[in-house]
Amino acid sequence: MSDRVDRFPVPVDGTVPTGKTNTYLVHGDEPVLVDPAGRTPALDTAIADTPPAHIVLTHTHPDHLGGVVAYGMQTDAAIWALHGAENALAAAIDLYPGSTFRDGDRIGPLTAITTPGHAPDHVAYELEEEQTAIFCGDLAIEPGSVFVGGQGADMAVYLRSLRLLADRDPDVLYPGHGEPITDPAGTIERLIRHRLDRERRIYEAVADGARDPDAIVEAAYDTDLAGVRDLARLSTIAHLEKLAAEGQLAWDGSIATML
Repeated sequence: MSDRVDRFPVPVDGTVPTGKTNTYLVHGDEPVLVDPAGRTPALDTAIADTPPAHIVLTHTHPDHLGGVVAYGMQTDAAIWALHGAENALAAAIDLYPGSTFRDGDRIGPLTAITTPGHAPDHVAYELEEEQTAIFCGDLAIEPGSVFVGGQGADMAVYLRSLRLLADRDPDVLYPGHGEPITDPAGTIERLIRHRLDRERRIYEAVADGARDPDAIVEAAYDTDLAGVRDLARLSTIAHLEKLAAEGQLAWDGSIATML
C-alpha cells in the first residue's frame, strides 16, 4: 500500500465479502476519508490524528456509509455526493450533502471517475503518485466476484465500467472489500470473463427450456448457493435484462424465452 493510504476493515451487517467494508484515509494537504463504513476505535484514533477535510463515498449502499455523519460532525469535513445523487445520499444518511462533484472533478488529492453498474451512483477515485492507485469500491474484488443485481444495478453498464477501469491501467486497486489488488489487469480480466461465462450459461439454460429465474439459476450455477441463492437470483435477472436489451432473448420481468 502507498504510504499515503491507511486501510481500516470495518465490520458491517449484511451479506458482504469478508464481512467487512474497507474504509480508507488518504493523507496529504487535504486528507480524504473514503467510504466510512462505521466507527471503530482504530478509525477514531486515526481521524483524531489526521482529521479529514473531505468525506467521499464510492456509492450509497448501506455497508459503505455508516460512519459518514459521525465523522463528518466530528471533523467538520465536507461531505460530498455525485451530482444528481444528492437525494440518494440524503435518504441514506438523513443529512443532505454540502458539496457535489462530477466525473473528472478533483477532491483533495483524488480524481472522481464515474463507474456505474453495481449501483447507479458508483464512483471510483484515482490517486496519482509514482504508482497510480484507484479506490474502486465494489467494482472489483480479489478473490471472488462482485454482486451485480437488484434495484439500480445494470450488468451491461457494470462491464463497461470494468473496461473503463482497465483502460486507466492502474498499478493497484483499493477495493471496498478484501485486500489491495496488486494485479489490476489480471483481476479485471478475470471478472469480465466470469460475467461473460455466467451470461453464456444463463443463455444456454433458457435455450434448453428454463423459463423462470429459479429454474435458470438451477441450470446455470454449479456451485453451492447456500446463503446466497437470493443474490444469485437477482444477478441472473440482471443478466437476463442485459441479454434482452441486446436482442438475444425475450424477458418480460418473470419469464424468459428465446426469440
